[in-house]
Amino acid sequence: MTLEEVFQVVKKNIYDILPFLAGKEIVIESSLKDLGANSIDRMEIVTLSMESLNVKIPPNEFADVNDIKGLVNLLQEKVNG
Repeated sequence: MTLEEVFQVVKKNIYDILPFLAGKEIVIESSLKDLGANSIDRMEIVTLSMESLNVKIPPNEFADVNDIKGLVNLLQEKVNG
């Protein structure tokens, strides 16, 4: 799965969890916090993305993820792993 394909999955989940972003562009360099996601929103986005991609990742592996790109990279690595 390509980086762009994983990004599209994550982006869809962001729009689902944060409907107030409808019509606004989400770029891979954004951070979920800067987009207005609280900690619960961020966890829901991560969980939905893992479910959508059929991967399981231990929470400690997300410790160094600071933006959407980091999340997408980690998910892509696990999907293709």
